Amino acid sequence: MPAFSYQAIDPAGRTKRGVIEAGNLTAARHALREQALLPVSVSPSHKAERNTDEPSGGPQPLRERFRRRSVSSRSLATSTRQLSTLIGSDVRIEEALRLVSGQGDAPNVAGVLLDVRSKVMEGSSFAQALARHPKVFPNYYVASIHAGEQSGRLPDVLAYLADFVDSRHAANRKLKLALLYPALLATISALMMALMMIYVVPDIVQVFVSRGADLPLLTRILIAVSSLLTNYGLVILVALVGGALLARREFARPERRLAFDRLVATREPLARFSRQLNAARFSATLATLVQSAVPLLDALNAAAAVIPNGHIRKRMEEVALRVREGDSVSRSMREADILPGMLVAIVASGEASGKLGPALERAAGELDREVDAQLQVIVSLVEPMVLLAMGGMVLLMVMAILMPIIGLNDLAIS
Repeated sequence: MPAFSYQAIDPAGRTKRGVIEAGNLTAARHALREQALLPVSVSPSHKAERNTDEPSGGPQPLRERFRRRSVSSRSLATSTRQLSTLIGSDVRIEEALRLVSGQGDAPNVAGVLLDVRSKVMEGSSFAQALARHPKVFPNYYVASIHAGEQSGRLPDVLAYLADFVDSRHAANRKLKLALLYPALLATISALMMALMMIYVVPDIVQVFVSRGADLPLLTRILIAVSSLLTNYGLVILVALVGGALLARREFARPERRLAFDRLVATREPLARFSRQLNAARFSATLATLVQSAVPLLDALNAAAAVIPNGHIRKRMEEVALRVREGDSVSRSMREADILPGMLVAIVASGEASGKLGPALERAAGELDREVDAQLQVIVSLVEPMVLLAMGGMVLLMVMAILMPIIGLNDLAIS
């Protein structure tokens, strides 16, 4: 059944919000009245995203685009963990979805889960129902669920997904917090320098010009930049914003994104870090799926979907294709020539010993430690680099102002 978000008043006069399942709006209002609630507003809680292979039916209204919201990583991890517990306790999927949808406080989460439940009850598989909401459930999530369904180890896969979403959310939050201070410092410094260029430098320059002083090159450059910002500052700002939006739109095109990912994965100085980061996610996912008795081909496809870099993901999909044709995993990885040699060597030893899952788990742990160490070095270098850059620009500005003053003093003394 469709899900509807509602706002209603209970017998005590308090406002209640939530999600209810019903055949239509009229049935939803009737169900609320049966619960002694006075409906204030009732509306469809979530519109499912269309799959890329479905006809779009025309452009969606702008208002609908802004209405579509994704679910936070924390909410997704919590719901996934609850589903893992319930399904692991032999609760049917549709019943587990109903129970979990009633646990969250966010109507958006409940609406998504109830829509998934309605599609499962109509005959769709769990993965197919999740795929209708790409803004909520990423490709790797759907691929992992599909692999878990095929192998009958869905609770184990859900437990892994909950841990994975949790760890990724924590890592992203830690990185954002570490970069927050340098970003604020750079923004405030740039704003202050721009204000000085517009309101302070012109007055100082007027003194030099009135004295007829011979201005140094650095001062003339400062005057030119100040004049440009004063006369065309708004135009420059609009051009920068427009250029950023255009670049974002171009970057969203699959071929552009793939070209950028190929550049990052194959060119230094980012190639080594990018390969290790993607290899860590791939090996951790593959280790969990293999140890959960998911068939190797399904596990390879699901693990490839976790890889954020499109170029490396495409290479790993080719690895899965070679394995399907009968090649070994280690040899296919070696021929792909895109993953760290350490991971390929550990996979080869795991295949030879028949303990591929534990070998992949060890490799994932080692790669995670290396990635964390490199991230700490990068983050620790960002702050001093920003300070040096801002300090250098301020020094140049001060020198450009002081040099003519020193020249005027020398002229007066002579």
